Amino acid sequence: MPDHVQGPGAGRTDHDALRADCANCFGLCCVALTLTRSADFAINKDAGKPCHNLREDFRCGIHTELRTQGFQGCTVYDCFGAGQRVSAETFGGQDWRRAPGTAQQMFQVFPVMRQLHELLWYLTEALSLESARSLHGEIRRSLDETERLTHLPADAFTELDVAAHRDDVAGLLLRTSTLVRATASRRKKRDHRGADLIGARLKGADLRGADLRGAYLIAADLTGADLRLADLIGADFRDADLSGADLTGSLFLTQAQLNAARGDEATRLPPSLSRPTHWKR
Repeated sequence: MPDHVQGPGAGRTDHDALRADCANCFGLCCVALTLTRSADFAINKDAGKPCHNLREDFRCGIHTELRTQGFQGCTVYDCFGAGQRVSAETFGGQDWRRAPGTAQQMFQVFPVMRQLHELLWYLTEALSLESARSLHGEIRRSLDETERLTHLPADAFTELDVAAHRDDVAGLLLRTSTLVRATASRRKKRDHRGADLIGARLKGADLRGADLRGAYLIAADLTGADLRLADLIGADFRDADLSGADLTGSLFLTQAQLNAARGDEATRLPPSLSRPTHWKR
């Protein structure tokens, strides 16, 4: 379960509808996914096997102690609301314990739905960006198509080429990013796409309008850095220090990325995201 869990329901394409609502999910992330013993997970677990911490009511038995018990990865994971969509809509509230015949298919649908919901998160943000207004028609069509796919019947998910759809959306998001980042006040836009910035010393760095898509920022020092209008889609912020950094107006940042990082009360965040509970007070 992520550090930040809120919001009911599916059915609306907005950020509130794309937040994990564990109270209305059948613990799918605790069952459908593979866990590998590491710094993030204290156990090995095969996909389709319930985590031993999952209770009969589909709640986590150590939710408030996940980090201290060696399950930091659980606090970082975000399904973007896919769990409640699969549980309540795709399978009509029929859970895998009372209807074991649904289990295998439900666990196959969940990761596909999660990818679609992540795309909905990015497209919803893209549609709100005034600097990308010339692309809003295309973004809306892509958003509508992605939403349509989330309503497919369960058996249709096995035939869905979600990778091809992701590629189409990725191209549109890149064009959106290019338009928006061009408005950054700095003259030179830095290209760090996919860069190895592990442990980089970027304290106070001016990264306005930078392309950090897929960059490895693990344990990087970004204290006081200016990341406004920086494209952060897919950037790896595990253990990065964002204390005092300015992330307002950054592009395609997610709650999971923040949950993986470190920060404090001085870190400035986009309004759609929340300060993780484990950050310094």
